[in-house]
Amino acid sequence: MKPLKTTTSGGGKAVEVRGLAKRFGETKALDGVDLEVSQGTVLGVLGPNGAGKTTLVRILSTLIRPDAGTARVAGLDVLTQPRQLRRVIGLTGQYASVDEKLSGRENLYMIGRLLDLSRKDARSRADELLERFSLTDAARRPAMNYSGGMRRRLDLAASMIGRPAVLYLDEPTTGLDPRTRNEVWEEVQRMVADGATVLLTTQYMEEAEQLADELTVIDRGRVIAEGRIDELKAKVGGRTLRITPGDRAELPRMVAALAQAGLDGITGATADEADGTVHVPVISDEQLTAIVALLGARGFSIAGIGTHLPSLDEVFLALTGQKTARSSEFEEVGA
Repeated sequence: MKPLKTTTSGGGKAVEVRGLAKRFGETKALDGVDLEVSQGTVLGVLGPNGAGKTTLVRILSTLIRPDAGTARVAGLDVLTQPRQLRRVIGLTGQYASVDEKLSGRENLYMIGRLLDLSRKDARSRADELLERFSLTDAARRPAMNYSGGMRRRLDLAASMIGRPAVLYLDEPTTGLDPRTRNEVWEEVQRMVADGATVLLTTQYMEEAEQLADELTVIDRGRVIAEGRIDELKAKVGGRTLRITPGDRAELPRMVAALAQAGLDGITGATADEADGTVHVPVISDEQLTAIVALLGARGFSIAGIGTHLPSLDEVFLALTGQKTARSSEFEEVGA
């Protein structure tokens, strides 16, 4: 099942980062990072391997100290109020970190008690999350006997047991099957609907599009782009109209007709001889309608027409030069 995307509902800032820097030897893991996350929203942090995403999460969760800069989470200073901060955040790292000798239920119960839940509430919350992550049947088995996917789900449940105000998910669904990934997405969306804030690092573009209200792209320790998904796509390039004439020989004439009528877009219409299509940058539905009307009035035969939107993969590639696995989106509107 494909979950619905969360909607922005935040007012104040749950996370505020200014000038964050961290160096490991000669390597600048973070080099002056600024970012904000509104309350009750999901910020997706994208970037190639080694970009600094995990370092950012580790600093915001008080696991390491920055060399420079400031960070406040849920109104608490990461450097001066770490003890208080740990009580209102949740963290799921890239690798499951559960006690393998304890059962799944014992793991969750123990964490609930460490978070000062009563015995009754800790048991109740553990059972609730075991059910949500399809682990009820394995609740009494030692975690060492869990599959990799089951351990991952248990780790995610553990990070959520205290109903944190801010949840860090560092590539949370790596290695999970599609069904389990959807379960994780749905649980994240439930938490956000209840007012939680999520900072999500991921290399799955589908995951970013499903969950994130806004994106921050980090490369070599610096923020290189930020904004809503549609804003980032617009920066890389908007819609392109692809027209396939009935006769390839008409390609030059079609381009010339669009240019003469002033309908060839800002950068101009181009003919792709290889696939026999004309590409026109489109900035409005009115322009698209006018192009189709013009070609019809000039007597051009059209074998196919469609619009191309840059996918998030293409945005990522354009910004960082790093490839992802997902193919581009192509929406057919006629043939």
